[in-house]
Parts: sequence; C-alpha cells; structure tokens
Amino acid sequence: MSDLIGATGQPYAMEIERGKIREFARATKARDGSYLNDPHPVAPPTFLSSAAFWTTPASSALDPGSINWARILHGEQEFVFHGPPPRAGQTLVAQQRVEDQYEKEGRRGGTMRFFVLVTEFRTEDGELVAESRSTVIETSKAASS
Repeated sequence: MSDLIGATGQPYAMEIERGKIREFARATKARDGSYLNDPHPVAPPTFLSSAAFWTTPASSALDPGSINWARILHGEQEFVFHGPPPRAGQTLVAQQRVEDQYEKEGRRGGTMRFFVLVTEFRTEDGELVAESRSTVIETSKAASS
C-alpha cells in the first residue's frame, strides 16, 4: 500500500449562501427558524458536508488511481469548529489532506483500507473556521447481493 499520509488536494472556494442554508435546513428538518428567516443566518453544524458540491476531482487528496472508487464506504464524519460557525455571505477556502491511512482484515475476508481525510475551512484571510474529518473505507471485495 502506498503511503498517502500528508497528500493534499487543491484548495477551493465555498460560498456560504443564504438560499443554500435555507434548503439544507429544510432538507434536514432543522427547527431553528433563523435558518429560514435571518438575512445572514449561521450555517447548521453539518452544512459543511455540502462542500462536496464545490469540489473538483483535483480537490481530492486521494489520487484517482490510488483507490477503487467502486468499493468505497463512508465510515465516519465529524465537524470541529474553531470559533463561531460560518454565516451566509462568507466565502471559505477549503483544502483536504490525508491525515492517516491503515488496513484491517475484514470479517468476510479480504483487507479493508481506511483513509482519514481532514478538510480545513478557512476565511479568505487564512483563519481556521472549521475542520471536517471523515473516514473512507475501501473494501477489497465487491459487496455481495
């Protein structure tokens, strides 16, 4: 297994838009009315997961040839905020990196590869606003039907 720890994707900008906060809040059945009515609402805690819609293939810290995307599972997701959550009207600059990788034997045979990915979200001035930490699992065998 090649060592990908420390690999980074290209930075990308993510605009925090009021309408997208409203759509996300409705989709997740958020009960805080400020998401719908405030002219500059704070983004819901898991809103940063929508950063995936702002990425390009170059934004990924995982080289397309280093992983079999047909055998990927989403293992875990965590958000850490380093101050107030982002608000509508802000633009964040995000960059993903591979923080860790390891292997485990699967219960049904075969080896599973785990990749811990961290995406940092910073203001345009470089201040760290939040981090998204996710675990991606590549199975060695296709799921049986």
